[in-house]
Amino acid sequence: MSKALTRPQSRYVCQSCGESFLRWEGQCRACSAWNSLVETQVRAEPRATRAATVGSPAGAPVATRLADVGEPDRVRLPVGIGELDRVLGGGLVPGSLVLVGGEPGIGKSTLLLQAAAGVAELVGPDRVLYASGEESAAQVRLRAERLGLVGGPAGGIHVLTESSIDRIADVATGSGPALIVVDSVQTATVDDLDGPAGSVGQVRGAALRLMEFAKPAGIAVVLVGHVTKDGSIAGPKTLEHLVDAVLTLEGERYAAIRLLRATKNRFGSTEEVGVFEMGEAGMAEVSDPARAFLADHDGPAPGSVVAPTLEGSRPLLVEVQGLVAPGPGGTPRRTASGVDANRVALLVAVLGRRAGIGLASHDIYVNLAGGLAVDEPGLDLPLALALASSLRDRPIPQGTVAIGEVGLLGELRAVVGLERRLREAARLGFVRAIVPRAGRSGALPEVPGIEIVAVGTLREAIDAGLAGPTADARRMTTATARC
Repeated sequence: MSKALTRPQSRYVCQSCGESFLRWEGQCRACSAWNSLVETQVRAEPRATRAATVGSPAGAPVATRLADVGEPDRVRLPVGIGELDRVLGGGLVPGSLVLVGGEPGIGKSTLLLQAAAGVAELVGPDRVLYASGEESAAQVRLRAERLGLVGGPAGGIHVLTESSIDRIADVATGSGPALIVVDSVQTATVDDLDGPAGSVGQVRGAALRLMEFAKPAGIAVVLVGHVTKDGSIAGPKTLEHLVDAVLTLEGERYAAIRLLRATKNRFGSTEEVGVFEMGEAGMAEVSDPARAFLADHDGPAPGSVVAPTLEGSRPLLVEVQGLVAPGPGGTPRRTASGVDANRVALLVAVLGRRAGIGLASHDIYVNLAGGLAVDEPGLDLPLALALASSLRDRPIPQGTVAIGEVGLLGELRAVVGLERRLREAARLGFVRAIVPRAGRSGALPEVPGIEIVAVGTLREAIDAGLAGPTADARRMTTATARC
């Protein structure tokens, strides 16, 4: 009887949500995903003696008063990379699981190998274990040589080419590492679980096994995660719920700038962002992130507007580029890179209805310089100004920035952190800012060195942007150019 209970049974498990079915179906009834059911061997686990302990005083759990709970240990493990430590909240927390995702070739393995080298320099190379299920030890060494890490303390990092989590745990038990890097969790397997690597059961089981092993021992574990075609991390959502932090590395594959964001962080803020530049020596920190996304021009160009965005607590200035061209007839083309295409379509409708800028029959192309992707309502006004500037072939005056949200009635709404944005713009030499008029939030901030042009509607903003700067702003622009 016991053998029959433990005999593996076949189930069809959805690779998106983890729901199981007795028969194969084209669409998952739980999450509506198509062609996501994969046949998996499921072993029925025998029920433990839980019923014997429940209700008995000896087996009952004991609750603790919140005031009696001791303060958590705040000791962190810095990785030696300032931008990565910033996103983590000051470094890795011992016993935590961190999931790092990103597109193929974006630089995940490169960044984590550099992080492993930084930890090795701090705690010693014998306490860092790099487990790779995708590359051989020779390939890992080639990457380390390209990054110039073999000659330093990173040369003593222990490299293990193994995908079995049980064997990785056995090796870690003998060496007592402070950091384990698993590249990647989609190639990891658990010996007593059926199913191929990357399946829902294996990914979830590997994360659970690592958590059970690392948390009591105080070992920081970093997992590399693949992403799907829509940009989300592959595997069940329970994987993101299990780990303590989820970091995402973003950027265009053929561009140099990379952004590291935290979508989940139990030990820090999720509003911080790290800026890197991919080069021959690996991922280098950008010394002045606010200037990294500004393109160089000989002079003012039609369709170009600089917007002071806010990524977490860090202001970044990005160039918004818009191009309006007469359509060949039929359905006009709309192409957006780095911004929401639906938001661009909304702005086109508002421009035509509320500001007299008819774009319905024109092809429209919108791009953010540097490969940055911004999902912020405050980018509405710069986008609208860029499209109006391109249509009329009149450039926005040099040294001007714009920020603000546009409503369906053509009104402008204020954005958060306006003073911080404008101070960063003034530091980089901008002398004029087009912003929404102050409403119930109070008066507009006064920023030395920058002229603030407050407008209430989109039509007023276009008139102010294309009219040119005042005499005071022109004098400040001239003085900045001479300096």
